[in-house]
Parts: sequence; structure tokens; C-alpha cells
Amino acid sequence: MKRVLITGAAGFLGSHLLFHHVEKGDCVLGLDNFCSSSPYSQHVEQINALYRQGLSVELINCDITDNERVKSSIIKFCHSYGFHKFDLIYNFACPASPPIYQKIPIETLMTCVLGTKNILDIAKQHDAIFVHASTSEVYGDPTTSPQNELYKGNVNSYGPRSCYDEGKRAAEALCFDYHNQREVDARLVRIFNTYGPRMDSRDGRVVSNFICQALKEEPLTIYGNGDQTRSFCYVDDLIRGIIKLGELDYNPKIPINLGNPNEFTIRELATLILKKIPSDNDDINITFKPLPIDDPLQRCPNISVARHLLDWEPKIMLDEGLDKTINYFKQSLLV
Repeated sequence: MKRVLITGAAGFLGSHLLFHHVEKGDCVLGLDNFCSSSPYSQHVEQINALYRQGLSVELINCDITDNERVKSSIIKFCHSYGFHKFDLIYNFACPASPPIYQKIPIETLMTCVLGTKNILDIAKQHDAIFVHASTSEVYGDPTTSPQNELYKGNVNSYGPRSCYDEGKRAAEALCFDYHNQREVDARLVRIFNTYGPRMDSRDGRVVSNFICQALKEEPLTIYGNGDQTRSFCYVDDLIRGIIKLGELDYNPKIPINLGNPNEFTIRELATLILKKIPSDNDDINITFKPLPIDDPLQRCPNISVARHLLDWEPKIMLDEGLDKTINYFKQSLLV
């Protein structure tokens, strides 16, 4: 049994990590301040139900920038379950939705920097493996594609997305400084566009936006002309790669891209979703709005490093993944 700490545990990816470790029989503490997730979501209620059933899992309302609150929550949890140190820490606390982080830019940046520092200090104290969620946004609006881990990026340091983009870049630097100077086993995954069950219907991401609009028989909104490209990784594939990174018996000492290298235009995605969610309303189509500032025109991962070091590549292609995700939203929108 592992002792596992997950920050951002109520979020899309954090909750998948939490359920994975609970199913393995691990002892799991989740921290989340619910700034970009709901304490009343179905999966949060499931986590709380597992706690009430006596399983070794607990989700605590905690902002990781509040160092005293973090430390007291961890001390209390460890005492309750009779151990002193975590074995594995996933740092996934940070709003990743552009509409949300642009509303709280200072809090987002502080989560990336101060919050990450606080959790790195815990990793040092506990001698735990530290897996940090970085992002493809560190590449900005790339001038080369696909992006590999050596590409330095093309990021606007003062635009509306900079709180997230530059915050994540600073967090990467902090992780490597802790690894090099304080011997923390910090490992970084750069996450490309991911979709699947437990996405928030209001988070402003393109897959959830299109599916929810189609299910509500609303026009699908494309920003720009729809020729910009993305690659879409199904959540189960991504979680499998993250788990592999945490289980690796050595530190790779470089960030690792995780994502699906198959590239689609936004217009192609919209067309595919409209085919999968047919409507009797002939007015259901696509509307176009101006492209947001600094929105990248191309985003596609080179996953050669993940293939080599983790023996990982995605297995679930977009067609199958969309079917699973559409079924999830059909059920969740009825709740």
C-alpha cells in the first residue's frame, strides 16, 4: 500500500488519479480549494462516500498557497492513518480552464509558484516522489510542430494567458531547482489537450464546449476560422502515462510530453461531434467568433521520449474517446 498525496484532487485529472489509487488499495489524501471545481460534483460526492464507508481516502478543502493549512492537514491525516510520510505526491492543483484562470490570474500564478514550493517542501520532508503537472502551454504559440521537450517555446509574458503559461514555466524551474539543489525526486509531465468523463461542462474547453452545445441543440462556437489544430488525448491514456512516470525506478531529469500526436483542426472536431450528436433542428450549425489573444494556432506533441522512457503511447483514438465522453455528458447534463 502506498501513501499518496494529490493536490487538485477534485479536478478533472486529479480525481482520476485519486480513484486509480483508491482502487489499488492505497491510502490517499486529496487537497483542493475548489476554485475551478465544485464541492458538489458527482465525483466529489463519490469520494466523500468512500471516506464515509471507511476507506483510506479523504478530500480536504485546502489552498496549497496556505502553507500552515497544508502542513496541518497533512499532519492530521498522517496521524489518523498511522504513518509519518507520503510515498508519492502528485501536484495537480491549478485552474487549467482559460475562462477561469483569466478571472483569477494572481491566484493562478501564486498556485503555480508559491503553492508548488509549499508542496515541494513537503516532498523534501517526506522523501517522496513528486510528479508535477506541467502543460503544453509552456510552448505558447509554437513556431515549430510537433513540439518536443527541447523546444523553448513562444510565450507572451504579459498577455491574458500569461498567469498560467508563465506560472507553469516558473513551476518547472522551481521543480528542477529543488531536484538539483535539494535532492527532491521531482518529475514533470507536460500535458497536452485531454478530454473525457469528469470534465466540467463550464470550463470553456473545446471538446466539452462542442459536446454540450450539440446536446443542447445550440450552434457550435468556433473561435477563429477553425483551421487551428489540436491533438486530443483521452483521459485514461493520459492517467496511464502519469502513473508510469511516478512508478519509474529512476528520475528521467527532463520534462515528458504526454498527449495524442494525431492532429485535427477545430473545424474537423466540430464536424465529427455534429455527426455523433444528430439533431432534428436544421438551425444547428457552426458559428464563428474572433480568436482570443495568444490562442495557439497549432498544438501537437512529439511523444518520442514517452515512448522510449515510459513505453507509453495512447491507445484510445478520438472516435472512440468522443463516444465515451458524449455518453458521460448525456448522463451528467440530466442530473
